[in-house]
Amino acid sequence: MKPDSTPAQELDLLSQSLHNVLLDLHQNSYPHVPNSPQCKKRASVALVLRVRPTYNHRPDRSSLLTNDTNASVKQQLDTFFSQPWVQNGDPEALFIKRASRVGDRWTGHVALPGGKRDPEDADDRAAAIREASEEVGLDLTTNDCIYVGNLPERVVTSSWGSVPLMVLCPYVFLLTGCDSPTLTLQPTEVASTHWVSLDALLSPSSRTVEHVDMTQRLASTGGLMARLASRSMMGYMQFSAIKLMPTETLQCNINLKRSVESAQATTWLQNFRSWFRTHRSDSQSPPLLLWGLTLGILADFLDMLPPHTAVQLWNYPNFTSPDLALIVNLLTYQLRRRNMHQVKLGVRRRPSNTAIDGETAALPVLEMDKKDDRNHVGIGGLGVGRYFGLSDKSPDGSAYAVGIMLRGYYQKIRIALYIFVVWRMAMGSVAAFCLWKYLRRR
Repeated sequence: MKPDSTPAQELDLLSQSLHNVLLDLHQNSYPHVPNSPQCKKRASVALVLRVRPTYNHRPDRSSLLTNDTNASVKQQLDTFFSQPWVQNGDPEALFIKRASRVGDRWTGHVALPGGKRDPEDADDRAAAIREASEEVGLDLTTNDCIYVGNLPERVVTSSWGSVPLMVLCPYVFLLTGCDSPTLTLQPTEVASTHWVSLDALLSPSSRTVEHVDMTQRLASTGGLMARLASRSMMGYMQFSAIKLMPTETLQCNINLKRSVESAQATTWLQNFRSWFRTHRSDSQSPPLLLWGLTLGILADFLDMLPPHTAVQLWNYPNFTSPDLALIVNLLTYQLRRRNMHQVKLGVRRRPSNTAIDGETAALPVLEMDKKDDRNHVGIGGLGVGRYFGLSDKSPDGSAYAVGIMLRGYYQKIRIALYIFVVWRMAMGSVAAFCLWKYLRRR
């Protein structure tokens, strides 16, 4: 029987794996995804990594190795990870919580630093660097920062996958210093920043679900009553999420006037929801959840690290309404079994190439076809993930698990919704008929 590994050994293994992953990302870049004629916007985000020294392996500052920017990226990474404090350190990633803004699709969400590309940006990576500097005051062009490579680019579409919004391009940077960088948060964009351990992100105990109101899009068409009626029937939709446990948090100091104006701009329903969350029986603030588009981006990266269980920890999106959830489960049972069987048959040398959440599932762009739009990704949860290319395997034969797992799932979801509406109407008719018969007897 093998002895259990200590936390130090686990961090050492994680550090070694991170070294290999970053080398792989640098040497095997993901392809460029061009804009479609219907979508001209591009946006970039920065996945910023660092290694936090542990108490028992604090670095001797006199022996710290400086990053040689004249060396190749491989040499820079090899030098950085050769240091004992790095090998025994705790790798972390930087997240932001977006400021609450009316009309923002991602208001209050946990995200990566980034934003839309401006005309003056030289390329997509320059946009990520500029946005990181503007949003959190982090300069990613200094000598103590290594640009590693990119993660899969994807086209983000509106809710239900109908309208393309932008092409999203994620880039990976590594900070080589042993001290926490000084951050300056832009109040209109960022509410707080959070450094989170990769070890915690990989832990099964951090997995949870996020409940999303899928009826919000009815507010502009059917009004509030239609929205409330739909929610009472459907409930909320559940998506896979990770509960973040930051090791370091920086809150943005927002002046009181802006807070009052923001509160006045909210609806009475939002105010009631805020009050309810504040006065819950557990007296705890809402957890910091990573889900949706950002989880999809990060999952491409996390699944490259041991224990490579991201797919096993991922759950299919479903609804909180019991009868709708049952219909979805029954309707997708055979599909889920078949898709999972195909996943198990696949040889997954590099399982990171899929984004694993209910909204995003990015595959490498293997073959471009102007008539196809298979790299579109919906942000509303029910948009079908579509990608350029004709197969779910890369040229070297690697399979992309969640791309296979989600194959046909959202089509079944749509059918389940139709069945659910008919079912509820039938039940309502039966109830009305029984009530009518009862009243007649009286």
